[in-house]
Amino acid sequence: MEIKWDDTDPQTGKRRFVKAERFAGRWTFFCRKERRGVWEKWAEPSREMWEDLLEALERRLSRREAIELGDVEMVKRILAEWRDAPSV
Repeated sequence: MEIKWDDTDPQTGKRRFVKAERFAGRWTFFCRKERRGVWEKWAEPSREMWEDLLEALERRLSRREAIELGDVEMVKRILAEWRDAPSV
């Protein structure tokens, strides 16, 4: 399963394209800077990316678009366990 959306890169302020794929019970995030660019694997997705993914999953769940409740619960659990990096 894959979910795609676009957002604004906080470092550059430019539009970026984001994709989250679930395969074998794991979510992997990818980004690209241009619409037709190459997808690059995103090692450390931000909390905002997880929240965007959750929102997209919940929208699709209400429309019954091949989303299972377990997918939504998995992302909610990840967000509940989220720990921000300690500030120095």
